[in-house]
Amino acid sequence: MTLLMLVGPSGVGKGTIVKELKALRSDVWLSISATTRTPRENEIHGVDYFFVTESEFEQMIKDGELLEWAQYTGNYYGTPKAPVLEKLREGKLVVLEIELAGARQIKTQIPDVIDVMVIPPSLEALAERLTTRGTETPSDREARLAIAQAELAARGEFRFQIENDTVTEAIAQLLPLLPDQE
Repeated sequence: MTLLMLVGPSGVGKGTIVKELKALRSDVWLSISATTRTPRENEIHGVDYFFVTESEFEQMIKDGELLEWAQYTGNYYGTPKAPVLEKLREGKLVVLEIELAGARQIKTQIPDVIDVMVIPPSLEALAERLTTRGTETPSDREARLAIAQAELAARGEFRFQIENDTVTEAIAQLLPLLPDQE
């Protein structure tokens, strides 16, 4: 049972890396986070996120249903515990795609997690990616870039760091960190 945690700023390409990893390995299972943010166009409840109200999320916290949770850009995000534990018992390579605050919580609970910080080639490249994907307002992008600088300053907290200049290069850096597929 292996838990892989991919951490990094919004827009760094964590989702793209996971998509490629899933194409390469049949044992990969991506945890679906719960969030209070509004769904973006084409996002599906239960596929992209579990979209919940703030009161529902706060109840999940009180009931101990989350492995980790944090507030990020004014919304709650968290990892539901039960499905992660179930997939780990099944022998899956469970992937968490999370932000820094949540990663810190996971590391205190699960010390043998494979903790990977995904970093951009530069802040300029990250800004360009956020602009290109077109999912945030200019003020949201600026907020995400400010948070990104703080997140990148914490990169020394992670045993592994991979640079996502291209997905092919990022995957080449990631695969040797993982156990062989059974």
